Amino acid sequence: MFNHYSVMLNESIEQLNIKPDGIYVDMTLGGAGHSKAIMDKLDQGQLICFDQDIVAINNAKKAFKDNDNVSLVHNNFSSYKESLNQLGIDKVDGVIFDLGVSSVQFDTQERGFSYRFDARLDMRMNQEASLSAFEVVNEYEFKDLHYILARYGEEKFAKQIARNIEKERSIKPIETTFELVEIIKKSMPQAALKKKGHPAKKTFQAIRIEVNKELDVFEKSLHDAIESLNVGGRVVVITFHSLEDRMAKKIFKEYSTSNVPKGMPIVEGVNDVNYKMINSKVILPSDEELDENRRSKSSKLRVIEKIK
Repeated sequence: MFNHYSVMLNESIEQLNIKPDGIYVDMTLGGAGHSKAIMDKLDQGQLICFDQDIVAINNAKKAFKDNDNVSLVHNNFSSYKESLNQLGIDKVDGVIFDLGVSSVQFDTQERGFSYRFDARLDMRMNQEASLSAFEVVNEYEFKDLHYILARYGEEKFAKQIARNIEKERSIKPIETTFELVEIIKKSMPQAALKKKGHPAKKTFQAIRIEVNKELDVFEKSLHDAIESLNVGGRVVVITFHSLEDRMAKKIFKEYSTSNVPKGMPIVEGVNDVNYKMINSKVILPSDEELDENRRSKSSKLRVIEKIK
């Protein structure tokens, strides 16, 4: 059974401001929680769902039972423009991104996403992809490993971890999640190991982002989504770590801020803006949700709307 908790479900559906006859896109189908909630508000509208994980696609086929108003795209959402073009769609009324890894992927031991289970290093969202965590850990040069851990994981001990990975793999390949966890622990001082939170969290996050090229794909697709909106259409983004959130905030600001120097007049249709951010402050999960799902703790929701 594909059980998945949809983070900030009510907030995201409310912010999409759904029209019954509109066209909406769920960029991250997962357990279909957001998709089902969108469909509940549609009458003659259409829903397009993307997911590179075939498990999610097969689950959704059962959930939607060949509903003609739902199109399932088994692909990374980097194919957004191309896939919509193939469906004969140019403009949409709303797009939602629920970024990160689904609970199902985290909790399926053999997928190799979690430091809580011993499994072969994998972390591929698309199980048909050639690059896995095994290749990243065992084949990337020290400088590239160091960069990934420092940049994507914001790991304070990135250099030591990368050096020890290099050292251990020279003896034998690092094959499992628990082998990697032990290397990470050996790379940290005792004071760091005693701190709250798992010592491998940041490193696993960094490697997962690299395996799935998450930030590169998100940046391109967010631009594509914003530019595909009809007037009144919205893009809703739920992020789970600071790099994603900063990227969403920066891109939203670019679209919703005029380039006119301070004091100069804004001329309609020439240098005015076509988008606005709906909330001045980021939306956070409610206390009730945090009680129900601890994985919601790091989530943040931002919204942008096309206004003209």
